Amino acid sequence: MTNRLKHYVLLSLFIVFALVPLTGLAQANLEINTPAITSIKQSMQTRHSQLVEFYNSGAVGLTKDGMIAIRDANAVPLAKRQLVNTLVSAENQDRNALYREIARANNHPEWEPKIRSTFGQRWINMARPGWWYQKNGNAWAQK
Repeated sequence: MTNRLKHYVLLSLFIVFALVPLTGLAQANLEINTPAITSIKQSMQTRHSQLVEFYNSGAVGLTKDGMIAIRDANAVPLAKRQLVNTLVSAENQDRNALYREIARANNHPEWEPKIRSTFGQRWINMARPGWWYQKNGNAWAQK
C-alpha cells in the first residue's frame, strides 16, 4: 500500500469516526471550533512531528484514556530522554485542555470523560502500523 493510499485511508477513518455520535451524547459536536480549541490543535500538530520518532521506536504509546505515555524509556537514547519527557508532558497537557474545551464549547463540561474516551479510541484507530497502544487491562499491544 502506498503512503498516499495509507494517508487517504487514515483520513477516511478519521472522518468516519468524527461523524459517529457519542453514545448518550448524541448532541455533542466533537468538531466544534473555538479560538482556544484551534490554538490547542495547532500546538499538538506542531509537536506531532517531534513525537513520531518516539511512536515509531515504541518508546511512546497511546493510552486508552486519550493520553500518551512513555512505554519503553530504554528505546530512547539517553541524550533524548529529557526531550521525550517534555514532549509527552506538553502533549498530555494539550490533550487534557482539548477535551475540556470541547466539553465546554458544547455547554456540557460533564461530558469531558466520555469525550476523552472517544478521542482515546480515535487516536488508537488512527495509529500507524507498528505503534503501541493500551488495551483493556492496561496491557500494551502493537498495531
